[in-house]
Amino acid sequence: MPDKVGPLLFCPSCGSLLDAPTDEDVIKCPPCGADLDAGVYDNLTLTTRSNPSAFPSALRLKRQLVTTVSSAGDAQDGARADEATIKEKCPKCGNEEMRFSTLQMRSADEGTTVFYTCPNCGYKFSQ
Repeated sequence: MPDKVGPLLFCPSCGSLLDAPTDEDVIKCPPCGADLDAGVYDNLTLTTRSNPSAFPSALRLKRQLVTTVSSAGDAQDGARADEATIKEKCPKCGNEEMRFSTLQMRSADEGTTVFYTCPNCGYKFSQ
């Protein structure tokens, strides 16, 4: 019988991680070539879970860098309701955060224009 640690199954001969069982009668261990009876997997349920921070992604990091102002009542420091704050350095004063908003200026098949405002010095620019 293969060794089971949590949801992982290992070859009893060499200790290699085994692939999930299929509908075949025999499971072959790729590294050592051992043949294992697939019947030991009958009625075995494998469940895997991971912590969201276990696999960092660029999209998740960007999502955490942006804070959205949900309504005019929530706006702080003069921020407009349609602005969000991003961790981006101001090119003029070096402030670590900038406010930004986006607007579709041209046709729908072209990118949106991003308007940045520094809450510290008031410097504005667009991309």
